Amino acid sequence: MGVNLRPLAMPREISLEDLGHKTIAIDAHNILHQFLSIIRQRDGTPLKDAQGRVTSHITGLLHRTANLVELGIKPVYVFDGTPHPLKMATLTSRREIKEKARDAWQQALAEGDLEEARKYAQQTSVLSPERVQEAQNLLTALGIPHVEAPGEGEAQASHMNRRGDVDCTGSQDFDCLLFGAPVLVRNIAVTGKRKMPGRQKWVQVSPERISLEEVLSSHGIRREQLVDMAILMGTDFNEGVKGIGPKTALKLVQEHDSVEEMVEAGVAPAMEHLDEIRRIFLEPRVTDDYELRWRPADEEAVLDFLSGEHQFSRDRVQGALEKFRKFAEGRGQKELFDF
Repeated sequence: MGVNLRPLAMPREISLEDLGHKTIAIDAHNILHQFLSIIRQRDGTPLKDAQGRVTSHITGLLHRTANLVELGIKPVYVFDGTPHPLKMATLTSRREIKEKARDAWQQALAEGDLEEARKYAQQTSVLSPERVQEAQNLLTALGIPHVEAPGEGEAQASHMNRRGDVDCTGSQDFDCLLFGAPVLVRNIAVTGKRKMPGRQKWVQVSPERISLEEVLSSHGIRREQLVDMAILMGTDFNEGVKGIGPKTALKLVQEHDSVEEMVEAGVAPAMEHLDEIRRIFLEPRVTDDYELRWRPADEEAVLDFLSGEHQFSRDRVQGALEKFRKFAEGRGQKELFDF
């Protein structure tokens, strides 16, 4: 999802330990989609409780958040609000891709090809409103703050980062740079060895830190030009120009400054909704109406929800709760609960 700016981003590999005692605004929908995609059985079936309800998202949320607070990291999860009308074509396309992947998954299962089945299964994940609510209920019980964005979650998280209310933005999407996040951290959800899709090859996945200022200064561009590059390449809100990738887009903005100048020079076609798409990134719908407070976990509520309602192992939940308990006990009262 989002614009592929990796060839220009210059990510610096870090460890989760490097983020100790930092506050991170995490793109909640992004990370939950990752959990739904990756946390699956060998044949691609997501984890489910005894009633057949999918639990991959809350499993991942519990244990990853526990690992973060164990390191002293203070996470706040930011959820998407209402999508912009220009995003509807992208959302429709994603639904169609999921439907095709679901058919391919069933075909692979029928043929007994579990590797192919799992590959296609990972493309079928759906983050329904019910699953979002389950994630929010769990975070509330764990004492972890969450924020509802009026629009894009990446935009809200980036806004909180720009205000200085958090130290960095956690997401896989490079779009956070377009929304002005000073520091983007990727690969928060999954670290360690990961199998390459369709290949018998494993790679080490580590967190990455990307500085917006470094990206802009190293290429001699402004954030407005970075947004124009993204529009040329194609975003969630427009298709872009066929054949233009990151390097070509960079060359064009360095030579012509803006899309309007490119159009005048005849090196790019006129772009529909150009100013509106720019505003989506440069003047996004965000809110300052939020409170960042980390509270002690309501352990009884967590156990009732996970072990009672969804049949999670009580011992494993207790093990995760121990990390939240130490997080609360190991920090000063004012530092922990008052941002």
